[in-house]
Amino acid sequence: MIRTDTIPTLADVAARLPAVWDAGLRATRLLRDSWSPDRGTPVYTEAGRYTTRGWTEWTQGFQFGNALYLFEATGEREMLDYGRRSTVDHMAHHLTHVGVHDHGFNNVSTYGNLLRMIAEGTIDGSDWEAEFYRLALKVSGAVQAARWTDTRDGLGYVHTFNGPHSLFSDTIRSMRALAISHQLGHVLMGEQDRRISLLARLVAHAESTARYNVYFGTGRDSWDLRGRTVHESIFNVTNGVYRCPSTQQGYTPFSTWTRGLAWVAAGYPEELEWLRTRPAEEFTALSLDRDAVEARWLQTACAVADFYLHYTPTDGIPYWDTGAPGLVHLGDYLSRPADPYNEHEPVDSSAAAITAQGLLRLATYLREEAPRLSGLELDLDGSGPLRHDADEIATRARRYRDAALVTAHTLFGEPYLSTGADHQGILLHSIYHRPNGWDYVQPGQAIPNGESCMWGDYHLLELAVMLKRENDGRRPQRFFEIGGAP
Repeated sequence: MIRTDTIPTLADVAARLPAVWDAGLRATRLLRDSWSPDRGTPVYTEAGRYTTRGWTEWTQGFQFGNALYLFEATGEREMLDYGRRSTVDHMAHHLTHVGVHDHGFNNVSTYGNLLRMIAEGTIDGSDWEAEFYRLALKVSGAVQAARWTDTRDGLGYVHTFNGPHSLFSDTIRSMRALAISHQLGHVLMGEQDRRISLLARLVAHAESTARYNVYFGTGRDSWDLRGRTVHESIFNVTNGVYRCPSTQQGYTPFSTWTRGLAWVAAGYPEELEWLRTRPAEEFTALSLDRDAVEARWLQTACAVADFYLHYTPTDGIPYWDTGAPGLVHLGDYLSRPADPYNEHEPVDSSAAAITAQGLLRLATYLREEAPRLSGLELDLDGSGPLRHDADEIATRARRYRDAALVTAHTLFGEPYLSTGADHQGILLHSIYHRPNGWDYVQPGQAIPNGESCMWGDYHLLELAVMLKRENDGRRPQRFFEIGGAP
């Protein structure tokens, strides 16, 4: 369980940020100067050097997004030039990629961050440059929404690269692409010029993910643990009926692959932030209730956050799967810091970096909205829809924030922050695909450790920029703060 009795302050965490920027600049320059686009997309490191893996190219946006965040944090112009030029040169095919569920990862991390920085005044950009990014984001959201499977219960989901039968927990984070495209006034055009609402598909996908990929300990889930997640749900594509849980990268469908949970833990809070900026009339026009959508997303976000806090070691770093078979050899591993060098099961620092920012966003949302939320019936703790007073909501917010600060403080120092002069990664001890055996095991080690991945590096920097902005007296960046349409 994450220890929240001794909490680092924001100043304590911020004191570690210079080392994060140093590690990020070193690693990003090393990769930039050695990587040829002809090799594909860098995914994870082997012996400290990035290599590729031909599954899908879902990590290229992180490669260039890292440079953009480093510019935002340090002002190093070469990072902006590299990230901006690379977005133009290498990201166009990701905008129209109809075969993946990864538009949020690739395109919001590049085009989205560039447009946000123009809107905030962080970078200068002409009207035409901003319009270029807006057009890219409009296209990306619509293309992503077109990858759709209808379900028998009247919902549906953006299906994964595995095919129309497959709903991943990961894809909740690609709902940012639909949100931005909708925000910019765009729709998906279908047969006979049918106008398909991106908001409607976003809400349906989010509900499908909550209904089938997240467990609440009641009803269908009465045998299971509140907040547990499954990586994948399988559907009969002939009639849209749910069939069973599954996993690609976890140990079993009946344990929690912690990075799958991390995507959910980050996805719902960021969508909650966006939800509050949208007029209720948009939802009413689709026969939706914005307050009901908010209540469901809060229920999901809190359940997953509570599970993570309970089933993660004291320093905020989880093992790669809560049911991994070797954990039995680690004794009472939840009552002490994680050990990336143990002989039985690897940790996944990337899951920690992703979840920490979700916890921060959820904590801020609850704290800021507590007076209003106290007047609503909400299921924040698994007890069913109840009224929670503002102090109770604020206490919950503090618990999530404390856990996020503990995790960030751990990640921003050794042994997780890379300090090797020749290592091309920023965040060490991440895991990609344990069941397939893709992760590199260093000589003399029994399990994978000491390596990095693109999404781990990116989300470490994203978390670090969030905390830097807060320490500077600014609100952490939000994906939808991209300015209005011209």
